[in-house]
Amino acid sequence: MATSSSSRETFDDSDTRHDEMHSTIEAWIQDLVNEVDDAVSSDQFTEWLDVQSRFHDYSHRNTLLIKLQCPHATRVAGYRTWQNEFDRHVKEGETAIWIWAPIIAKQCPDCGNSPSYHERSDCEYDETPPDSWEKGLVGFRPAPVFDISQTDGEPLPDLETEAKGQADELVPALLEAADSLEVDVEVVPPQDWSHGSAKGICQYRPAEQPRVAVRDRENDADLAVTLVHEYAHALLHNGVDDEAERSKRELEAEAVGYIVGRHFKLDTSGSAFYLAAWHGDEPETILDRLERISSTAQEIIDIVSEVIDDE
Repeated sequence: MATSSSSRETFDDSDTRHDEMHSTIEAWIQDLVNEVDDAVSSDQFTEWLDVQSRFHDYSHRNTLLIKLQCPHATRVAGYRTWQNEFDRHVKEGETAIWIWAPIIAKQCPDCGNSPSYHERSDCEYDETPPDSWEKGLVGFRPAPVFDISQTDGEPLPDLETEAKGQADELVPALLEAADSLEVDVEVVPPQDWSHGSAKGICQYRPAEQPRVAVRDRENDADLAVTLVHEYAHALLHNGVDDEAERSKRELEAEAVGYIVGRHFKLDTSGSAFYLAAWHGDEPETILDRLERISSTAQEIIDIVSEVIDDE
């Protein structure tokens, strides 16, 4: 897969600066689209998809139950599933997360009950014997599951999405740039982070500036790109809550992070795997939103560059 590491692109202050910068960004966006295509066909992504397919897609109700009991949960499975599918075991003393599991059994074509309940009901259906009835949903039962953080064993394959490089000056400059971008920002210590596996969040608040919070980490380059990603959400998506647009919003925000990080000499090739993992849109969707991505990236680059130059 192509690398995104490069020397910082510089532009003079002439009238052609905007066009030169836009042209460069357009070329970088095409690079990103190509890198996503490469990521999707890679062995690493195929292995990751195989593992993801073994995790159950929980209903909205069960997802809420999981988050209420274990807010940081990321990958959840039953006790035996962890053992048999993933070669991991639940750690001693861990408390189960309780969800509702469907009960599938033969059901009466008339009343819909299982044979045992059918016998105790007022239903008089007797045209066919219970052994010939088709199976269906007859109810729900409480079932225990566990998050991966409650287990030990073989590591699961993961995607290399982190940015790399030197960002000692970039992170402070991004934090200082928040005022000019009209965003409130906070770097939260890992032990105080309450948003699970998310690296950062952007909260939209009525009559207030958007609030960006990012989980602190040792990798400054990745922290910087996460800040840019969340800034892009704040600048582009305030007031937009259409769920159908969610994958497009992620494409835009990550593309802005890719461009800004690349401009400041970071290796942001991990963005390709991040975008490959998002379902619903082809990477070419990025090209349809080039103007929004380009103008937002340029705004962040200009403000951050000015902060760095003033130091």
